Amino acid sequence: MATQELAQWIKQQTGAELARLSPVGGGCIHSAWRLELQDGRVCFAKTNQADLLPVLEAEADGLRALRQTLDAPRPLQIPEPLALGLAGREAVLLLSWLELQSSPQRGSQHDSAWGELGAGLAQLHRSSLRGGDERFGWGQDNFLGSALQPNRWNDSWADFFCQERLGHQLRWAARSGRSLPQGEALLKEAAGWLADHKPEPCLVHGDLWSGNAGQLRDGGGAIFDPAVYRGDREVDLAMAQLFGGFPASFFAGYQRCWPLPPGHQQRVELYNLYHLLNHANLFGGSYWQQSAACIQSLLCSWS
Repeated sequence: MATQELAQWIKQQTGAELARLSPVGGGCIHSAWRLELQDGRVCFAKTNQADLLPVLEAEADGLRALRQTLDAPRPLQIPEPLALGLAGREAVLLLSWLELQSSPQRGSQHDSAWGELGAGLAQLHRSSLRGGDERFGWGQDNFLGSALQPNRWNDSWADFFCQERLGHQLRWAARSGRSLPQGEALLKEAAGWLADHKPEPCLVHGDLWSGNAGQLRDGGGAIFDPAVYRGDREVDLAMAQLFGGFPASFFAGYQRCWPLPPGHQQRVELYNLYHLLNHANLFGGSYWQQSAACIQSLLCSWS
């Protein structure tokens, strides 16, 4: 990180001098920073090499879409994109600062906070239906982590999920020489499994695992680092059960606000296969075995 170039860029974008720059942990793709400005403002910045600017542009697009969807007063916090561009050889996304709790709460207060976050997500999903596109997809491709996420519009949820989600990942695996046994069979079956499921095209976060949400110190919850598109709202609730998962109170809060339709439990494993495949393609290792086992389980349980 070229601190002087960043400081100059910050001054150009905000009109304020950079007083202090501190690294923030937790990011696996970008470098993350806490910025204190001379005028008292605190901001958050993500930086990476210049050719990854499109990844940050897609994130900013998703954050703006989520923020525009929320009703006022906002039921949950989403960081605001403040500036985006190149500072020398670095791509930079400047965001509003979220004061997240450094350690999880316990007891009823913890359950209540996560319940409110679940309810807030349900409100966001429902609000996104007003005046929204009635197709599945997004106006541009974006990224799931560092992986390209294709979003071509489709009138059919079954076709969209099978082609743009599972099909994309299976084709990527095959190009890498990691063709998964029974992957094509699963893809053909999945279209039939989803044929009678007719969800409304909600704006979804798209990457809602526990590392992309948190509780704020002054109360309330926040979501961030999205990979948005219009899809079945169940995909967010499914991923919230993956990679450690959210507390039970989160799901209870969602259900109180907007109950999920019958059969949603059966679709969880299918929807999360997309994320397992993405991790396998990005990181390899045991994710290949997990993906293969998930495919086998789905073929057995849905047959």
